Amino acid sequence: MEKVILLRPYFSHTIWGGERLRDEFGYDEPGNDIGECWGISAHPSGESIVMCGEFEGLKLSKLWDSRRDLFGNAPGDRFPLLVKIIDARDDLSIQVHPDDEYASVHENGSFGKKECWYVLDCPEDGHIVLGHNAADREELESMIDEGRFDELIRKVKIRKGDLVQIDPGCVHAITAGVCVLETQQSSDITYRLYDYGRLQNGKPRELHLDKSKDVITVPDPSASERIRRAPEDAENEPVRLISCDRYEVSRVKVNGECTFGTTAGFICASVINGSGHVHDTPVVKGSHMLITAEGAKTVRMTGNMEVILSDV
Repeated sequence: MEKVILLRPYFSHTIWGGERLRDEFGYDEPGNDIGECWGISAHPSGESIVMCGEFEGLKLSKLWDSRRDLFGNAPGDRFPLLVKIIDARDDLSIQVHPDDEYASVHENGSFGKKECWYVLDCPEDGHIVLGHNAADREELESMIDEGRFDELIRKVKIRKGDLVQIDPGCVHAITAGVCVLETQQSSDITYRLYDYGRLQNGKPRELHLDKSKDVITVPDPSASERIRRAPEDAENEPVRLISCDRYEVSRVKVNGECTFGTTAGFICASVINGSGHVHDTPVVKGSHMLITAEGAKTVRMTGNMEVILSDV
């Protein structure tokens, strides 16, 4: 059994995207509007493809369906995670996601969308939209209906290295200059609440106000409950960033060599800085891979690099 399977990402071109994903991560993708790199994805909206080895050319969804042993025989009718790098040249729309129950009923059986962001870069005074200020649902609906979004949204300062948890029902937006690695449920369901009046192909982008009102959490938890930070000096062992009912996310800073055991059936891994090897597979900044059931038992990494890991 192969221990590491490298994946070729899918790229999403967006109204707010830029060139950083090509210039800083080395992706061979044309255009100046590259908004998202779907590094590890089996979602039909954009799939990763195996780059080399026995399964070269196979979509991740097909690998999941045909070789479940590679994933520790994990249950489920679809691959559960989606890992992205998002580059915001401009502000993203203010949005909210549904939970599994709402999405199953209203979005043709889709997963809901719980996600987290690891901040790769941001301006010195960087911030995100995280939550809202409405005291109750009546005030929330009034603010939305009257377009009082400056009053509604909560802006929160962030730093490089922050981990931000975005639960379903949380109003949120990435802002200009911010770059994150996002780990999420395998879902492409987003309800757009506000888009600054922008036009795409001469027309405003669709808003989803009624569904947004349905799913927004009221009252809103404090932002401090959603942001955490790992120790800066931790090296050569995984440091847990977040653990929830849909995923666990860790960071490992490799300096020389590290080896660690896991109980995961499989691991999603993305190199966000540096280069080295995962088992015997050479990797560089921007590499995305599946560490299979065999490789996940005892993971060996060498080099000088920073890697984000996730599993279920």
